[in-house]
Parts: sequence; structure tokens; C-alpha cells
Amino acid sequence: MEVYEYAVIRFVPKVEREEFVNIGLVFFCKSSKNIYFKYHLDKKKITSFSTEVEYEVLKNHLETFQMIAEGKIQKTWITQFDIAERFRWITAIKSSCIQTSRPHSGIVTKEDLESTFERIFREMIL
Repeated sequence: MEVYEYAVIRFVPKVEREEFVNIGLVFFCKSSKNIYFKYHLDKKKITSFSTEVEYEVLKNHLETFQMIAEGKIQKTWITQFDIAERFRWITAIKSSCIQTSRPHSGIVTKEDLESTFERIFREMIL
């Protein structure tokens, strides 16, 4: 059995109002060295909020977060962190338009890691 952790990624249109929309999921398992990051932006929903954040800017930031989570870009020192440290950096409390829930944990077989990620993504994001 494998212990996993996940956090829901949220778009916060105006930080001072504390409203948010669930837009993604970051999920990791330290023992199997897996990290998954996926987001879904419903343009109609996102643009219906009063915000200074443009849709394309939000999308670009999420793409960067995904590359950091997966360790795919070399431009930043954050990608030098191991998987657990990158997960902790992504889920650290931030006062910005992209925030995450507190991390949650669970136990699953190694074979079911990806399907568990997809199930949680469907339940929490779609």
C-alpha cells in the first residue's frame, strides 16, 4: 500500500473576497516518487467573475506550476527540489490568485495511484 497526498488547486478571482473555483489537482506519492498535476479551466465560469486576472495569464501560470511540479523546466531553483519538496512548495499557503487547499492524504495500491488521481480530479474539479 502507498500513502498519497493531494491538494485542490483553486482560482481566487479577488483574494480579499475569499471566493474561489476549484480548477485543478496536485497529487503525489513519496514512496513511488510520483507527482501528478492536472487542471481544467472552464473559460465561461472563470471569466464570469470580477477579476483583474486575464484568462490567458491564469492559464500560463498553471502551465508553469505544472512544469515545476513535474520538474520539467530548468529556469528555476524550485525544480531542483525533490518531489516532496516541490509538492510542499506548490501547496504552501499563498495570498495570490492561485491557491491550494490544505493537503489531504490516503492509502492506495501502487497500481491504483493514477486511477485514484483521476477519480479525485473528476469528483473535485469537473
